Amino acid sequence: MSPRERVEAAFAHRETDRVPIHHIGFSARAASILLGREAYVGGGIQQWREAQALWEGEEAHQEFLERSFRDALDLALVLDQDLIRPDYWRLAEKPRQRIDEYTFLYGDLEGKWQVRRFDPETELYQVIDWGPKVEPTFADLEKQVAAAEKAVEDYQPGEENFGFAFRAQRLWGEERAVRVGGVGLGIPREEIWLAAVAARPDLVARLLDVQVERAVRNIAFLAPHGFRYLFGGGDFASNEGPLYSPRAFRELMLPRLERISAACQQQGVYHLFASDGNLWPVADDLFGRSGVDGFYEIDRRAGMDLGQLRARFPHLTLLGNISSYTLHRGTKEEVIAETLSCLEEAKRSGSIVVGCSNQIVSPTPPENLLALVETIREWR
Repeated sequence: MSPRERVEAAFAHRETDRVPIHHIGFSARAASILLGREAYVGGGIQQWREAQALWEGEEAHQEFLERSFRDALDLALVLDQDLIRPDYWRLAEKPRQRIDEYTFLYGDLEGKWQVRRFDPETELYQVIDWGPKVEPTFADLEKQVAAAEKAVEDYQPGEENFGFAFRAQRLWGEERAVRVGGVGLGIPREEIWLAAVAARPDLVARLLDVQVERAVRNIAFLAPHGFRYLFGGGDFASNEGPLYSPRAFRELMLPRLERISAACQQQGVYHLFASDGNLWPVADDLFGRSGVDGFYEIDRRAGMDLGQLRARFPHLTLLGNISSYTLHRGTKEEVIAETLSCLEEAKRSGSIVVGCSNQIVSPTPPENLLALVETIREWR
């Protein structure tokens, strides 16, 4: 089987010659160990790198983009991943001011602004100051939703909306599966939005309807170009469970997930949903009734188990379940054991694409990273 055929078989619930592999994401430091050079992938570090490049000018920005595309593909290929992630985090807004090597200011000091600072150890690029410091109100949410509704009226997706996915599809689409986004759906996790779930569900519903409309248009655009695996979802849970009630999920999220799934089915593509955390309280709605085809970012430490999921939802294809926490904090032996457990479940149950469920973080010990790679190579 080719890598593309292996992924196709996993989603069609057919046997594969060996376990298909896809890691959700890599820090730059972890990727650099594997590539043997500084790797332009990752989370916050890529946003900071883009800030530097934009600050330096168009030529530097183009160099950043090319290095990022090359390294994302090279990383997927050196690991022989069946499903390719062609792009990482972006922040394509030119900073207003460079404060120091690691710190940039964005926006307008007379209006909305924020300061972000990069931490080389964690590779995070976080907001450390902002203004104006005014707590948002439901009236502010009304304005945000109205603006989003107006903007989506004229939304017509193009290749520029999907990063490097089109380039990767042209280069490798015949041999390997290429992931693409465009079908995200989620309630913002800010306190005001979580309060609106209970107090103003009409506003939440309108915001989600905007997301659905964008997703449906993206699906119709992407499917004819050969994309079959549309990655969506949005984090909404902790280890204790969802951030809002199962009833709110059923009333607000479920009917809109059903619309996205129906649009995917109509176009012959797969709808994948991601969230960390314990999703069992809403599992029957999220994985049973919604029509979702795949689940990724499967959080082992929150109780999301491959075997249980496959048994309860036999139509669902699963991606991940090797914990980034184990890679970061565990011993080499624990990494090997966890990786083997996922590979064994994939061989036993089928329709599982094994890999790290979330970002392989910057402080991950090299010996753990190499144990992951070598165990997969030997036992897949």
